[in-house]
Amino acid sequence: MAGQAMSTHPDIAELRAKYELAGEAPTAKVVAGLIFLTGLYIAASPWIVGFNGFTTLAVNNLIVGIALALLGFGFVSAYGRTHGVAWVVPIIGLWTIVAPWVVHPHVAPGSMIWSNVASGIVALALGLGAVFLGRKVETARKG
Repeated sequence: MAGQAMSTHPDIAELRAKYELAGEAPTAKVVAGLIFLTGLYIAASPWIVGFNGFTTLAVNNLIVGIALALLGFGFVSAYGRTHGVAWVVPIIGLWTIVAPWVVHPHVAPGSMIWSNVASGIVALALGLGAVFLGRKVETARKG
């Protein structure tokens, strides 16, 4: 056992297999796919909604949206290896909600605020769903 790599340990391999199985469930695929699409929307929202003159928030949304889309893609393609960062998605959702006031503290147009708040709420809800999918696997493993 001393020369065996931790990644090949039977318990780790079994746990990874359970997460991969959970990632194949239709609910997990839908959640991950919607996280990906939400990330794409957040990244493109400055140009969809028209954040004219708010370049700092536009860059913020582009970076945050790409990060969220990459997380969603990771969950779809390798949930067993990426489930450990599912907690980041709700944080990105919260950041997206408050970003108009933090990044650009001046009065922002209502369309920009509503876009960020709505997409942030969606990301927060989907992120909590992704986190609870992982918790469900952990609970099933203990039981």
